[in-house]
Amino acid sequence: MLIVNRMGTALGAAALLSITAACVTDPQTGERRISKAAIGGIGGAVVGYFAGDLIGGRRDRTERIVGTGVGALAGAAVGAYMDKQERELRERTAGTGVDIDREGDELLLTMPAGITFPINSAEIQPQFLGTLDQVAQTLSTYPSTLIDIYGHTDPSGGDSINLPLSRDRAQSVASYLVQRGVAPARMATQGFGSSQPLPGNTNSTEAQRAANRRVEIRIVPLEQDAG
Repeated sequence: MLIVNRMGTALGAAALLSITAACVTDPQTGERRISKAAIGGIGGAVVGYFAGDLIGGRRDRTERIVGTGVGALAGAAVGAYMDKQERELRERTAGTGVDIDREGDELLLTMPAGITFPINSAEIQPQFLGTLDQVAQTLSTYPSTLIDIYGHTDPSGGDSINLPLSRDRAQSVASYLVQRGVAPARMATQGFGSSQPLPGNTNSTEAQRAANRRVEIRIVPLEQDAG
């Protein structure tokens, strides 16, 4: 366990340093953004740290987080904790275009790509950074959660374009959240390309294709004995 915790700390520090360096301020407008050099790669330490354990359980991340002193939840405390977090997220994202759904004790934030990214780009639009700041502040306030970030596209252009684009967009969101203070040990990312359209969405119209171009943030309570 000690080795795992030290590795998590070292990788987290490397990720934070890389991401902080990757964020730039436009000298003309003063707007913050993640530089183009950070898109796609963001640095091997960052990408490697986020990716890899969405499928097959969350035990490793749970152990890393608990090892830092963050408490796991149990019993009735789980629902109450997520209730408070849901209320705060809804208040902070009201009117921004971010949808929040409750699935049992998990929260799913859906961010349409049209308000989050330019077309065919993984660079977060400057006007959306304020919304992500609000999300990051809430996530930092409730550290006893795991955060899975998923990238999705429509089928236009094929998998050779869409799979890396969806992955890069998920990693861009994760990287910005880390830069705003969310612990990287809590997060993992995955890009699905066009393989997971919204239920009932056939991509037959432009409106449907636009809806499928999205990034999702799933917030999962850090429960005792979670696997």
